[in-house]
Amino acid sequence: MANNRLGIMAPSDVDSDIAEQIEQLENQEMWESCNRAIEEALTRFENQGIELKVQEYLFTILLANPQNAYTIMNEGYCGDGGIPGYIMGWLVPSKETIKRLPAALTHETNHNIRYQYIKWTNDVNLGEMIVSEGLAENFATTVFGEELLGPWVTKTDMELMPLIKEIIYDGLEVTGFDNITSYLYGDEMARIQHFPEVGLPYCAGYATGYYLI
Repeated sequence: MANNRLGIMAPSDVDSDIAEQIEQLENQEMWESCNRAIEEALTRFENQGIELKVQEYLFTILLANPQNAYTIMNEGYCGDGGIPGYIMGWLVPSKETIKRLPAALTHETNHNIRYQYIKWTNDVNLGEMIVSEGLAENFATTVFGEELLGPWVTKTDMELMPLIKEIIYDGLEVTGFDNITSYLYGDEMARIQHFPEVGLPYCAGYATGYYLI
């Protein structure tokens, strides 16, 4: 269920048909560049005098399911770093996604440090999520530049931003992922997960957070 929701390849889907993807996942240069990106991100915090409460970090790279709607919307790569000490990325291996994955993991490392200081609760509100995503994506661009800005920002039509901001402003105090999903990820993702829709395009909350910060 979790794999399907995140767009990660489920064990039952791993067979000889994806042998080429598995081979590409063995790309040592990719693993090393991702490792360097995480280490660089952690060092930047330390250089600013921010203590890392967690001293050991485990990261992994997984195969994304190319048929999954979440994978398609995210242009073949994504990540997660919300649990302190654990950072993960998943991708449909290609020249472009391999190039972009280190920036995504830098974004996730920012989350990883933030939630060592801010206690996560299930009633987190939209305002916190908007700020968190904005901080993480801005942090990634300070390392890699705006050319590796994620699709969760670049796919938003800037002409829609005034309307997007209006809708999001009205929902800043909304809590619970069933209610937050449409604001953060857009109506399409909310529809897939059978959550309420509020009239927003793909990852409008991410783009709002990015430009807010």
